[in-house]
Formats: sequence, structure tokens, C-alpha cells
Amino acid sequence: MKLTIFGATGGTGASLVGQALAAGHEVTAVVRDPARLTIPARLTTPGVLTTPGALTIPAGLTTPGPLTVPAREQLLVVTADVMQPAAISAAVASADAVLSALGPRGTGRTAVLRDSARSIIEAMHEAGTRRLVTVSGSIVTDEGEGPFMRHVVKPAARRTFLRHVCADMRGAEDEVRASQLDWTIIRPPRLTGGPAAGTYRTAIDRNLPRGLTISRADLAACMLALLGDAATIGRHIAIAS
Repeated sequence: MKLTIFGATGGTGASLVGQALAAGHEVTAVVRDPARLTIPARLTTPGVLTTPGALTIPAGLTTPGPLTVPAREQLLVVTADVMQPAAISAAVASADAVLSALGPRGTGRTAVLRDSARSIIEAMHEAGTRRLVTVSGSIVTDEGEGPFMRHVVKPAARRTFLRHVCADMRGAEDEVRASQLDWTIIRPPRLTGGPAAGTYRTAIDRNLPRGLTISRADLAACMLALLGDAATIGRHIAIAS
């Protein structure tokens, strides 16, 4: 598949790009600063990174060590501001699917997730691209939680240190649900930097009991697995270890 990935310079995004390439996908990574892209490859054409031999993913993002990538697979790096639909429209124009691994920047007041979702959706409509998989967070809902999390822990978090993050995630989800695209929203709990376990739990339209953490590598693997699953279109997918 031809995939366009936003947030490729973050922990989840870097793992997502690496795993997508290793699986044989053609990847377009949209970044503001190419120097922050942590997936090494040989630059052969201006703006195009290819991986003719082995692609080494930083330890902790996916399984440590070299991953063999066929020479035909390419990583196209596009430098653009995600907040400008006109600047990213070409990057999504030929994609079979768009994946957003953008995350909150700290815990202060922010609208980066909502605004980037709106921009990506506008660019996808302009390009005629339909499939969107995007990351939100389990903090946005209590559905599926046990009594202690539902009535004590999460309400307290939403009133205090996660209030801005939660509001931004909910705003982004509203934009995605109203988009009329073939969307899937994935809601992880706290992300860790550990390697992929290869096993994780998922649930549809509800959180997972005792779903406290998930590695970024497993989150990336789940995002790729959801791409071809028509049953997840228009649904919210919880994931946890």
C-alpha cells in the first residue's frame, strides 16, 4: 500500500514508518524538520530516501537490530506544515491510506490535535483520499472502565493535568467523526518506549479494563493491522497491553 504518515518524527511515528517499510509498504513521511527523522537511509534523489539494504530501527521502537527491506521500497520525505492543507495535499493525493501519529505537546493549553486533524481532513477531501487511521487517547472516555478508574482516577486527571490534552483529543475526534471519511480512531493509554511485545488487547468503542500502558511499537503495529480491516471503519479502537 501507499501510506502517508504524519508525526513521523515522534516515537510512535518513527516506529510506524519503520514497520511500514519492513512490511513492504511505500511510505510518504510528512515532517516539519527532516533532520529529526530518526530512521536512517541512503539519500539517492532529492527528497527521496530509499532503503536498498537493511533498515535499522532505534532500539525500543521496534525489535532491535536490522530489518531487511526490499530495494524497491521507498521512503519519500515531504517537508511541510501539517496545519496548511494546501502544503500537504500533494502528500496525501496518491495514498491508499493516511495515518496520523501526531501527539500532544506537553500538558498545556493546546489545539494542535484538533487543528491538524481539520487540516489533514481538508487535504484528504481535496485529494479524494478516503482511509484515515489516527491516534487519540483512552482519557477521552470512561466506557469500559472499572468503577475506580471511571469515578476516581480519570475524572481527577481530566480536571487537572490532562484537562487540556483531553479537550484537544476530543476536539480532534469530533473533526474526524464529522469528516465522512473512512476513519478509525485508535485510543491508547499511556505510551511506553519498550520494544514490541507482539501481543496486545483491543476493544471496539470502549476502553479496556486494566488497560494502563502500551508500547509505541505495538501501537504502530496495530495501526498498520487496522488499515485493511473494514470492520473498524467508523469505530473507536482501544488498545492496551
